[in-house]
Amino acid sequence: MTVAVLGATGATGRHLVSTALERGHHVVALVRRAGTFAPREGLDEVTWPDVTDVSALTRALPGTSVVISALGGATEGPTTVCTEGIRSAVTAMKAAGVARLIAVSAHGVLETHDKSLYSLAVWGNVAERMRDKESMEPLITASGLNWTIVRPPKLSDHDAIGKYTAGTDLRIRLWSSIGRADLATFLLDEAETPQYVHAYPRITR
Repeated sequence: MTVAVLGATGATGRHLVSTALERGHHVVALVRRAGTFAPREGLDEVTWPDVTDVSALTRALPGTSVVISALGGATEGPTTVCTEGIRSAVTAMKAAGVARLIAVSAHGVLETHDKSLYSLAVWGNVAERMRDKESMEPLITASGLNWTIVRPPKLSDHDAIGKYTAGTDLRIRLWSSIGRADLATFLLDEAETPQYVHAYPRITR
């Protein structure tokens, strides 16, 4: 496949790029600054410094099999990176004739924003990022694309375990987490063999 990765320079995005290349896919990595990745066979680096720049993204997507968004905003203060990036992606994908979108959101948004200890904790720590995810998701579900919205719990940077548990009804507890490397594996597994089209899978280790 040809996989376009939004947020390719982030912690999850870098795992996505490397894992996709290891699996033999062609990768179009959208980056803010040129020269972020070392040249590598199968990798096309495309500069996309402004997530509202629809035309630049549209030019990068023809021939793409799937777009995977690993966009994430700043850890502090208001952010709209996910919302604006997905708004651009939906428009660009339709213009480029790309139908498959997989986006990383977060458990605790919209109908999963409840009174559980997990939800209370995550909203207490990164509320602005959660609001960004909440405003992003309706853009995806109304897009008409073949979408999957992945809602992981807390992300960690430990080495890949090599396995994960995924499902739409997984119980997420206060201590639930998933490593970014294993999240990247799940995202590519879903790209290769779709199981959650028009669904909101959760994932834990």
